[in-house]
Amino acid sequence: MLKATGAAAGAAGVGVVGAGVGTTALASPALAAGSAFAHPGLLHTRADLDRMAAKVKAGARPYTAGFAKLTANRHAQSGWRANPQATVYRGAGSPQNYTVLYNDIHAAYQNALRYHVTGETAHADTAVAILNAWSGKLTSIQGSADRFLAAGLYGYQFANAAELVRDHGDFALERAQDVMRNVFHPVSDSFLRDHNGAVITNYWPNWDLTALACVLATGIFCDDRAVVDRAVEYFKHGDGMGSVKHAIPVVHDDGLAEWVEAGRDQGHALLGVGLMGTVCEMAWNQGIDLYGYDDSRFLKGAQYVAKWSLGGDVPYTANTRKKGAIGGWSGSETATRAAGVDPAMTRPIWAMIANHYTKRRGLSASYLTRAAAKAAPEGGGGDYGPNSGGYDQLGFGTLAFTRDKATDPAAPAPAPASSPAASGARPQAGATPSVVASPASGRDLAATGSEEVVGWAAAAGVTAVAGGLLLLRRRDRVRQGAAE
Repeated sequence: MLKATGAAAGAAGVGVVGAGVGTTALASPALAAGSAFAHPGLLHTRADLDRMAAKVKAGARPYTAGFAKLTANRHAQSGWRANPQATVYRGAGSPQNYTVLYNDIHAAYQNALRYHVTGETAHADTAVAILNAWSGKLTSIQGSADRFLAAGLYGYQFANAAELVRDHGDFALERAQDVMRNVFHPVSDSFLRDHNGAVITNYWPNWDLTALACVLATGIFCDDRAVVDRAVEYFKHGDGMGSVKHAIPVVHDDGLAEWVEAGRDQGHALLGVGLMGTVCEMAWNQGIDLYGYDDSRFLKGAQYVAKWSLGGDVPYTANTRKKGAIGGWSGSETATRAAGVDPAMTRPIWAMIANHYTKRRGLSASYLTRAAAKAAPEGGGGDYGPNSGGYDQLGFGTLAFTRDKATDPAAPAPAPASSPAASGARPQAGATPSVVASPASGRDLAATGSEEVVGWAAAAGVTAVAGGLLLLRRRDRVRQGAAE
């Protein structure tokens, strides 16, 4: 995604960011406040997993098409063998090896998901072996500012893969929890606290949202209510650009709300929507309704991005953000319009969001529905290009998130008995959503926003012309010492 600011990068350097560095280590589960959370309860609940298995067994569409995407992926094979590292590096100036980590995590997740659908124990055993290998060796995340991306993205993904096998007899649960709380979480938590020493608006929403996804996943996976509460509070009121009102600053009467990163480029806007949806889904599965927060603000922002990405015209209010390091280089940048798009560009993000609003809540969300249909059947890591941007989402939404319409869409599903306090509680059964969901009538774009936009676009099936336009736009907006 982005590079370090000049002064901030110098201050952070390429130093070790590992267990307990620059932040207070989390309490052990035994010391965590409150009772345990519902498990499995990150992106998938027991009901979700049972639904997938039953639908595929019955030959129901589109589940079978989604499952075919999973079984065809090279990461979903039980012969996968892990290659764990003690230190993972991401970013310029370091001996980068983070590709090993994300490939292994996606193999663990895909094998675990395949096990839950088919019951074939070889896939569960493979997932467990991969995760145990990494939890037995990984001690730190290092690199340039991109280390924050590595910790956030691969932290929330590691937790999700581990959540699917947490009850397996051979799974080293406590060791996996230690890796989350002492390797991934400290890096993400420190970013939300001080943003790498940069001014608060220096980093676009994606940076906050990767960190936020990791912090929330850590809290749930490790049964630490205080950590979950911090994540929920940041989503609602955080100072950084990834909190919901900063990522979606302008709401229009027609039911659309501007996604601020649309003024940057399409790839990062899609990434941001996918990450915010991931945060909302994990929270929802613990009885916390961030999907509906602030009159379903996220729905309005996701609808905006879906319409824009499909080629529709959208308004954009000029947005000026300050950049640079505190006490160092500083400047500003103004985005005046939504960037150009290629309707062929996609990510596996739409099925989860569209199914929540239209099936769980019974709302009309025409642009989300169209975007989800166009992207179906959604694949996962390894299906969207060879570089890191193709692994930013776990994917397989057609299989995992296609839902039957709720009998009473206005009534949310029962919250877990241990759901967090009222600050994040879902609406009462029978409440009518007031939102108007539809209008009246080396590196790659997705991961670091670097110069390989055309390469990523080509790998994802995007036309060279559109990729080139995006590339020119990014180059035009880079300034000396500025974060991307």
